[in-house]
Amino acid sequence: MKLSASQAAIGAWLLCTAAGAGAADTGTVYRCPGPPILYTDQITAAQAKERGCRTIEGAPITIVSPPKPRPVAARASEGRVEPGEQRARNSDARKILEGELQREEAKLAELQKSYNNGEPERQGDERNFQKYQERSAAMKAAIERSQSDIAALKRELAKLPAPKE
Repeated sequence: MKLSASQAAIGAWLLCTAAGAGAADTGTVYRCPGPPILYTDQITAAQAKERGCRTIEGAPITIVSPPKPRPVAARASEGRVEPGEQRARNSDARKILEGELQREEAKLAELQKSYNNGEPERQGDERNFQKYQERSAAMKAAIERSQSDIAALKRELAKLPAPKE
């Protein structure tokens, strides 16, 4: 049976605590190897030698506790926005998205015009038919990407509340 690191740590701590219950407190701290590394002052010198522990002279163990999280209610109230400010934010977001949508639709129209229904005009450096096909495929991919972007912008606009006049 394989133990997790936390189970092994608890087991090692219990073992050291049980083994050192009768040991006199010498003030010597031992660092015992193995995953996880164990620091203890609850074992005798003989037990420490048997386990391969090293002494740490005059080094008290310091336990640092993590900072306590703030209550949830306090965090929720910090994130509140006044209704007027939220309407202004929504209005700004709508303007930005509508501007992006217009630019993307113009870009799509230009791409579709140059794509010419799957038969774009050949350029001077495309004597090789393979180059022409690669450019056509790249144009088609750009059109599909643009259509996908337009759909995403429309979904984002639909999520925003309707503007109040």
